[in-house]
Amino acid sequence: MAEQRSTVSYLKWPLIVTIVGLGLSGWLGWATEGNASGIVSFLIVGTVLAALEIALSFDNAIVNANKLEEMTPVWQRRFLTWGILIAVFGMRIIFPLAIVAIFAWINPFAAMHLALSDPEEYSRIIGHAHGPISAFGGTFLMMVALKFFVDEDKSIHWIEVLEKRLRVCGSIRGFEIALVLVIVLLICRSLPEIEQAPFLTSAVMGLLVFTLVDGMGTYLDNIAGSTAEIGAKGGLGAFLYLEVLDASFSFDGVIGAFALTTNILLIAIGLGIGAMYVRSMTIMLVERGTLAEFRYLEHGAFYSIFALSVVMFLQSLVHVPELITGGVGIALIGFALFASVRQNRREA
Repeated sequence: MAEQRSTVSYLKWPLIVTIVGLGLSGWLGWATEGNASGIVSFLIVGTVLAALEIALSFDNAIVNANKLEEMTPVWQRRFLTWGILIAVFGMRIIFPLAIVAIFAWINPFAAMHLALSDPEEYSRIIGHAHGPISAFGGTFLMMVALKFFVDEDKSIHWIEVLEKRLRVCGSIRGFEIALVLVIVLLICRSLPEIEQAPFLTSAVMGLLVFTLVDGMGTYLDNIAGSTAEIGAKGGLGAFLYLEVLDASFSFDGVIGAFALTTNILLIAIGLGIGAMYVRSMTIMLVERGTLAEFRYLEHGAFYSIFALSVVMFLQSLVHVPELITGGVGIALIGFALFASVRQNRREA
């Protein structure tokens, strides 16, 4: 990666995108409402959406940084350029349209027309899909977290009482899959009968996608390593893994955004601004070697991912405010950072 820079330099593009994005939000408010209150309202919602995305995706930045450290500079650049385009346009615009197209049995162009002409109906369809989306995202993210903790080769532990036991479970083949399936079945039994089949199907799809992406990533990176083209664990496999991971993190933010506004363009602008800050945090963590300096920071991120997966499952039963979701993640990462600093002082 590039030579270490000042903290302010990492904020250059996020600040530019913020100014442009908020300007577009204000213009959109005027075009929609036709008055000053509309401008102010859209500016406030756009700002809140950006903050929501940053709060929910801080742990995503840490996990991305951990994976990027294994990638070659070529694929690092590709992820930080192509990846951000896929994250902003794919997950913040195309993904909500795809949900409506699937659940309303209409084509994507009709879904776009519905989003612009009848945002209330569009929001209702998104809300109807909340259960299956939560099942898919919750399953995928829980597998991501458990893969980190249920590992025989894991040598650094933050909460030793728990993590040492989970490391031992790494010798039990399929332990994490069995654990996730038990949790899915328990949640499924608590749902109304009409919602059980979609929830279970989506959860199984989340498990299947994780298995395919994880396996494909390992396979592609092994091929790359044997041919010495892009280096072991440094190429297409890691790129695909990070893209699917980012998509799973985005589920909660996209769904939560519809609680604030039904305007799909405003949602894309607000979440897009937040995504730029997450990208800059990722770059800063990689270039400064922060994960190596603060040994438990990565642990806090994966505990946060596990907590987010549990929240996504619970959202199939009850509404969990986004403030709680983001707050829990930030708190866990904060505790991990504090524990890392304390450990560094002890060793010093």
